[in-house]
Amino acid sequence: MIHTTVHFLAIETSCDETAAAVFTDEPAILSSVIASQTDLHARFGGVVPEVAARAHLQRLLPIVDEALRNAGVTLDQIGCIAVHHTPGLVGALLVGVSAAKMLAITLDVPLIGVNHVEAHIYAARLAAGRDIFPCVGMVVSGGHTALFHCPSALEFELLGATLDDAAGEAFDKVASILGLGFPGGPAVEREAAGGNARAFKFPRSFLRDSRLDFSFSGLKTAVLYAVHGQNLTEAKPVEAGPRRADLAASFQKAVIDVLVEKARQALLRMGLKRLAVGGGVAANRALRDALEQMTAEAGAELYIPPLTYCTDNAAMAAMAVERWRLGEFAPLDLDAIPAYSTKRRPS
Repeated sequence: MIHTTVHFLAIETSCDETAAAVFTDEPAILSSVIASQTDLHARFGGVVPEVAARAHLQRLLPIVDEALRNAGVTLDQIGCIAVHHTPGLVGALLVGVSAAKMLAITLDVPLIGVNHVEAHIYAARLAAGRDIFPCVGMVVSGGHTALFHCPSALEFELLGATLDDAAGEAFDKVASILGLGFPGGPAVEREAAGGNARAFKFPRSFLRDSRLDFSFSGLKTAVLYAVHGQNLTEAKPVEAGPRRADLAASFQKAVIDVLVEKARQALLRMGLKRLAVGGGVAANRALRDALEQMTAEAGAELYIPPLTYCTDNAAMAAMAVERWRLGEFAPLDLDAIPAYSTKRRPS
């Protein structure tokens, strides 16, 4: 039997990146285009939902067109539409979901909804170029920090998650406290490179706790107190120099220590030797190095996507291929669902 390649067009508008990608049913990524909105949100120190949605409206169709041209594929060659429809900012999600449904109807092809958080883990499978399941999956991003037991590419049992701030959110807030700008992750990482990570003894919530949850709110507050004093009466800008670098390095080390230890505990608890990590914070070089060291010591395999597939993108929606193979298509009344929902594994 001769195999006919099926081309997928994927759309991502869950937060502040407008993205489109074209891939095959192998899956093989033919193109991935991302339009960042960092310049639009920088002056606000964070993502403004209405601004994000309006930017998606303006940029989505040109980005889709560019993705098709880069892939050398025409719209009439597309055999399936995939879209991240949960979780995210509801207004932003609606732009992508509406466009995806329109394209599926116009082209008379199947529609597949993709969970944005789970797709971050699938990005590690894409980078590996082979099946990596079963594994422990960890998503570390601006909106989510969670650990999963992943028996297969489509099964995600929640092992633990942040009870307050996500790790990426904590990076953004600490960057603001230190006057480093937005986005906070890269800014804190750059500043930390010149600092002493042992200069400040910041808290590491749940580090030795048996549960696999996270909490970064207390850490963020500890940085705030270190900068402005316990009663916040010493408020003043943090000047560039050794102290600011030490604060950044000590904060970053506290986050990394917790993430790495919880990942190690999850591997041990599940009796698995594969760890897949995704999300924007996974682009942090110090975190990647610490995870590599931990998994090497544990005799486990580590799968992390290249930097371009850590931050939000449409290529990771290639997990739609897994549903396509099973004929699991979405109805044309597919909705945008802002909150993340998954089955939590009994402890």
